[in-house]
Amino acid sequence: MFGRAPKKSDNSKYYDVLGVSKNASQDDLKKAYRKAAIKNHPDKGGDPEKFKEISQAYEVLSDPEKREIYDQYGEDALKEGMGGGGGGHDPFDIFSSFFGGGSPFGKLVMSLCGGGSSRGRRQRRGEDVVHPLKVSLEDLYSGTTKKLSLSRNVICSKCNGKGSKSGASMKCTGCQGSGMKVSIRHLGPSMIQQMQHPCNECKGTGESISDRDRCTQCKGEKVVQQKKVLDVVVDKGMQNGQKITFAGEADEAPDTVTGDIVFVLQQKEHPKFKRKGDDLFVEHTLSLTEALCGYQFVLTHLDGRHLLIKSNPGEVIKPDQFKSISDEGMPMYQRGFMKGNLYVHFSVEFPDSLTLDQVKALEAVLPPKPAQQMTPMELDECEETTLHDVNIEEEMRRKQAQAQQEAYDEDEDMHGGAQRVQCAQQ
Repeated sequence: MFGRAPKKSDNSKYYDVLGVSKNASQDDLKKAYRKAAIKNHPDKGGDPEKFKEISQAYEVLSDPEKREIYDQYGEDALKEGMGGGGGGHDPFDIFSSFFGGGSPFGKLVMSLCGGGSSRGRRQRRGEDVVHPLKVSLEDLYSGTTKKLSLSRNVICSKCNGKGSKSGASMKCTGCQGSGMKVSIRHLGPSMIQQMQHPCNECKGTGESISDRDRCTQCKGEKVVQQKKVLDVVVDKGMQNGQKITFAGEADEAPDTVTGDIVFVLQQKEHPKFKRKGDDLFVEHTLSLTEALCGYQFVLTHLDGRHLLIKSNPGEVIKPDQFKSISDEGMPMYQRGFMKGNLYVHFSVEFPDSLTLDQVKALEAVLPPKPAQQMTPMELDECEETTLHDVNIEEEMRRKQAQAQQEAYDEDEDMHGGAQRVQCAQQ
């Protein structure tokens, strides 16, 4: 084959790459390759070049003829053509053929390292199923567990998701195995619209199964309906809009990574408490007497406890004033022993009118009125006015609407006048 013996080169590199000795048996080589290939597979975060070296080393050393040439003359002799060359095969093909995608172990390894194809393509992922979950503020304060019954598709256990008794299927004649069809819609002369949609005959799978070969359990659908009860745990302090995820519990489908079931919390409005983050707010109205002379009332909390809320002696509450109670707000999520604050927002209800006797009694106990700065003569020169009750927001809306109407009428008059002048000139 050669006119002269080839020059010897490195004949230990491949053994070092696999981590075996030069007298390693075929079983030793297989074990070493199995361990190194899984560890260094690119889809598991390994170095692609390292993975290529490992596959190349195994390809040579697992072939008795190539191994003999390599042991005698080294790597360069293989590159020059002895023994059919070295490293010419795709490392992913070697990986796939070694593990055997059909065996249970091979399927597991291939799924972990890229979905089972010779190129390391990953399986497509199924869609997540999202459900809203209404919860009360009490649920979010104390925590709760809700049992929910759901129906989902699972792979048929009788045919293992094949849809047929024999495990075989044919290419759909309707879509030629593509799973999609194109329909043409005429919009007008020389105008058409092409629309792509899943094939009705195979429901987008690209496969067809004969009636006689259909699985008796799933009727060829490959999946069956299953009811499942999920315990949805709502932890203390969870927020409105927060998600609770059940990984891999969505609809199953053949050759598909199962998606998740996701519950999105939707807090129902509470008649008394309002929540802002970890704090709670409550409104309370006091009479004028309570605001000036003291108040006391009982507030029922979200967990059923009764809180006594009262003023300090001599304390006066002003309208729109806030008071806070520490550590009586919402529990902090995943830190249930810590809580926010509870804020009480006070409003003061004034009487509509007072009798003269009541006025005199109040003047006797309340601080005196400010001293009058005007002389009687100056007061005689003032004009009397009359005050009217008014809803200021409604008043401003009425005035704004009136201004808009006047502007519209003025614009109409200007355009109409211009048109009349133009007609007169013509």
